[in-house]
Amino acid sequence: MGNWNFKALLKNRSAVGGAVAGLVLGAGVAGAAITGFGAHGIGAGYDGAQLIKTADLTPVKPPAGAPMSFADLIERVSPAVVSIETKGKMKIDTGIPSLPGFSFPGQDDGSGQKEQEVRGAGSGFFISADGYVVTNNHVIDGADEITVKLTNDKELKATVVGRDVGTDLAVLKVEGTNFPFVRWELEKQPRVGDWVIAVGNPFNFSNTATAGIVSAYGRDLRDNSSGPDYTDYLQIDAAINRGNSGGPTFDLYGKVIGVNTAIVTPSGANAGVGFAIPSDVAAKITSQLMKGVKIERGYIGVTIQSVTQENAEALGITDVTGAYIAETTRGGPADKAGVQLGDIVKSVDGNPVKSPTELTRRIADVKVGEKVTLGVLRNGKMINLTLTAALRPSEEDLLKGLNGQSGGDDNSSSGSASGSAPVIGLSVKAITPDVRKAFGLDDTSNGLVITDVAANSDGDQKGLKPGDVIVLANNQPVTTQAQFTGIVADLKKQNRPSILLLVRREGRNIALPLSLKDDAAKK
Repeated sequence: MGNWNFKALLKNRSAVGGAVAGLVLGAGVAGAAITGFGAHGIGAGYDGAQLIKTADLTPVKPPAGAPMSFADLIERVSPAVVSIETKGKMKIDTGIPSLPGFSFPGQDDGSGQKEQEVRGAGSGFFISADGYVVTNNHVIDGADEITVKLTNDKELKATVVGRDVGTDLAVLKVEGTNFPFVRWELEKQPRVGDWVIAVGNPFNFSNTATAGIVSAYGRDLRDNSSGPDYTDYLQIDAAINRGNSGGPTFDLYGKVIGVNTAIVTPSGANAGVGFAIPSDVAAKITSQLMKGVKIERGYIGVTIQSVTQENAEALGITDVTGAYIAETTRGGPADKAGVQLGDIVKSVDGNPVKSPTELTRRIADVKVGEKVTLGVLRNGKMINLTLTAALRPSEEDLLKGLNGQSGGDDNSSSGSASGSAPVIGLSVKAITPDVRKAFGLDDTSNGLVITDVAANSDGDQKGLKPGDVIVLANNQPVTTQAQFTGIVADLKKQNRPSILLLVRREGRNIALPLSLKDDAAKK
């Protein structure tokens, strides 16, 4: 869809018996973790590295300055790190049609798909002597069999104790006692520039240790196209590759500071930009999973996006902090409290909100039934809205409830059968029952449907196409061509360089700035 994805993250994955190029994620991670056996490709195996918990160790005091060797440290911690192998089944497209009366190898069941066994591998580590292992949820998701392999090559069958899709963490259990384990670092995090060690199972090479430094804290991997993200990631430059998923990153005292989970890469291999779930997040989630506690998060029923520099310029504001409301869930807490599309959430209970990820985490920490006050910027004015947090539903259930600004069906005519005369390169038409049917629009799509996009216009360059629906123009609901034309004209009089449109496609909304310069074809 043109430039609708703003970022791509590669989860570290591989395959047993054949390399896989890798899985590219559309920004926002998160909350939308890659699964071990989901519909992400044939033979998907090695997962992206992610933050995992550490076991008890006798602290190793590092020498002053750069250490001469990491050997003593690695010798102490590596027995607690395990390799994880999984087996599962997934349906794949065969490309071979099913012919009545004929049977031959590779024929499917008539659906164009057949079931095939897939294997995966990742990393993990013991966090207790009685056999609790931390790994990534995407390492074991969809697996029918999970095997934990120790450093002495002993293999143990594992069961899933608990999983949390939101943070991509999982806890496994193997039978036995006196397992070597590591501890979380929850008091003193290393500084940017301090040494760190990653240990894991990249490309099925178990017990691989790599060294690097802490590159940065507080990385936001959320993308406008992805789900919620509850983690400020730790960035490291120790080599992380496919199969490191779920493995630990240690400080020089042998404590776990993160669970390796993702990399940014132009090639699919390590490029020195890796990310780990910080130990404080991982410790909190995994301790609850070990106790059998279901992870519950607060929910207000909104889909949010970043206030980019381009979007802010189109709205005539300079502050890019906050979270832009792109969608609301009909009947959800935010909808009931009067939150509107185009609002920008600037605070939660008086505490500033800098980004969409920060809003997601703030709301997630609110207990179900508690009241929360949002400070929102609407048409240049700050207002406070108080709502009651609900329990966050599953991602599948959430997708059923998303809706755009409800303005009701508009029965006015737009002029010609093909839409209006182009405005900033867009021909638009009011949504009538006949138009809704002709373009296959769902009942929640209200606004102006785009019927044509001028070649080489800014809208064309940014991926707009017939059938897309303009819900808001300059944060104002539009249901007629005259409204749209008037808003564009007013902004041009104000010498605005661009206009912010909220556009709906396939049931989802996205904010998109378009140039207000004279409609001239770009060469």
